[in-house]
Amino acid sequence: MVAQSSSANKATKNRNLKRIDMLKMRSLIRIAVLTMLFPFGIQAQPEGEGKNDLRIMTYNVRNAQGMDNVTDYKRIADVINNARPTVVALQELDSVTGRSHQTDVLREIAERTLMHRVYAPAINFDGGKYGVGVLSRERPLASRYIPLPGKEEKRVLLIVEFEKYFLACTHLSLTEADRMASIAIIRAEAANAGKPFFLAGDLNAKPDSPIIAEWQKDFKPLSDIKKPTFPADEPRECIDYIGVDNFYASRVSVLGTSVINEPLASDHRPVLVSVRLKAAKEEIFRTQPYLQNPVDGGITIMWQTHVPTYSWVEYGTDTLNLKKAHTLVDGQALCNGLHNKIRLENLQAGKKYYYRVCSREITIYRAYYKEFGETAMSTFSSFTLPSADTQDFTALIFNDLHKQEATLNALYEQVKDIPCDFVFFNGDCIDDPATENEVLFHLSMQCKKVNADTTPVFYIRGNHEIRNAYSIGLRSLFDYVNDKTYHAFNWGDTRFVILDCGEDKPDSTWVYYGLNDFTQLRLDQVDFLKDELASEAYQKAGRRVLLNHIPLFGGGDSYSPCRELWGGLLKDAPFDVNLSAHTHRFAFLQKGSAGNNFPVVIGGSSNKDSATVMVLQRRGNELKLRVIGVDGKVRLELDL
Repeated sequence: MVAQSSSANKATKNRNLKRIDMLKMRSLIRIAVLTMLFPFGIQAQPEGEGKNDLRIMTYNVRNAQGMDNVTDYKRIADVINNARPTVVALQELDSVTGRSHQTDVLREIAERTLMHRVYAPAINFDGGKYGVGVLSRERPLASRYIPLPGKEEKRVLLIVEFEKYFLACTHLSLTEADRMASIAIIRAEAANAGKPFFLAGDLNAKPDSPIIAEWQKDFKPLSDIKKPTFPADEPRECIDYIGVDNFYASRVSVLGTSVINEPLASDHRPVLVSVRLKAAKEEIFRTQPYLQNPVDGGITIMWQTHVPTYSWVEYGTDTLNLKKAHTLVDGQALCNGLHNKIRLENLQAGKKYYYRVCSREITIYRAYYKEFGETAMSTFSSFTLPSADTQDFTALIFNDLHKQEATLNALYEQVKDIPCDFVFFNGDCIDDPATENEVLFHLSMQCKKVNADTTPVFYIRGNHEIRNAYSIGLRSLFDYVNDKTYHAFNWGDTRFVILDCGEDKPDSTWVYYGLNDFTQLRLDQVDFLKDELASEAYQKAGRRVLLNHIPLFGGGDSYSPCRELWGGLLKDAPFDVNLSAHTHRFAFLQKGSAGNNFPVVIGGSSNKDSATVMVLQRRGNELKLRVIGVDGKVRLELDL
């Protein structure tokens, strides 16, 4: 209810004008400082919140006048900032009234919370306006307000639209008939919304009143209506509410609710509700599935989702008789995360398998209660594992793409019509990975380009994949053979050996800050190579291929610990070819030309003028390698 103000005399007006000038100057200074400190101007989403999580707050702030009758905008802003809401519905806001010394109260609070603001006046008052407002971290798409009845004082409904929902803010009349009529108007607005419609505000009605009973016919309360909100110092009754329209209530999971213990800043206590909007089916998958680790009679299927899920794979030799596989860890289904890795075992070699991935959103995962959303299912893809005596295959090898999508597109254009069994990305393809979002964008793009849902992909670490904040996180996106970045495997009777060269500078280099120990990684591979070269799998292989990012021979790199550690083991090793990268210069070294016991081919760069793709193809006893440029010209053709 608006308190009436007395008329000011001339002296008071002059003092007010001076105060206005002072406030304007302070506001400009504050905006300048905030712009320097927060160049984007608006709060970011707090760390740890999910993509579809909302923290909705309602607060009758009484013009920032507290129970001590002190008007303090910072105090109100601190309450909001401490609660970290996504969006706030505020009631009892003056806009440049005499009572508030021509201050725009919502602006004052918005500047201190770094949030977008939308204001709706209910009445003209004392030379300005009086009404309600909304603050939000997300920039609103649109807003509008409509009048609501009020015999003692006109009221207003402010409706603010965001990408995934509406928030309506109101402060209902003290008259029951007006409140009942207002509920009918709000009901009509919610019915036409087309997405979740949240109502938050001071409804001036107790939970057992006819008004709240009528409201609940169309809205589900999300806040705890058993907890009192007024008066702030010793709350005795609940008159502040947050709810969602019943049509979308099943799409909203309540994560938590509270009446914030703030007895002083206003005469009401703020109410906060944390919710999660359930994703639509088409919003669940973040990447397409991609195939990993196709060895030992099994294959790993990986994909990422936008929201936490329980995921599984349905697979079989036809689409009508499917088995289900999920990942179990110590008897528990691995779920409630965004990364999905499911291993299919005991597959028949030479058989074509069909599969689809399925992810069901989990919105609440508690000890004794779980809540689920929609289930997304991919279209069917297929794969075939080679039998042990298979000789024929075709593999593509890309290197040093450095996240250049245009280069990958141009190279793939030259080989898109070549049926391919698997693909190698031989290092520095997702370089300097800073964030998971960045990595998933490029990983998804690269996997989609080479049809990794049907064609297994092997990612070999280059020295640039080792750098930046998310470099360690890359491991969660791949399923390395034997869980090592260096390994060996068979495709039919061809043996592939993958080495991880680590960084291209000593561990003591200052830019590594003492956080690397690639010396030990290389020493570990000495033992690995000894065992591998002596193994039955290697000795009996029909063909042998060595892949590594930094060249072991002819790379022109003065820092060559890998050559020094592994050269002695490799000098007599009967590999058919060694495929390398890193130098950004295509090169071919004939056997014996640089101490190498096998031909060495080094791929080009990410620059379109020098980029290359390799096609390694075996037909019977013949093993051939072609190196192709962006222009389609064959740079090298080897009969191995």
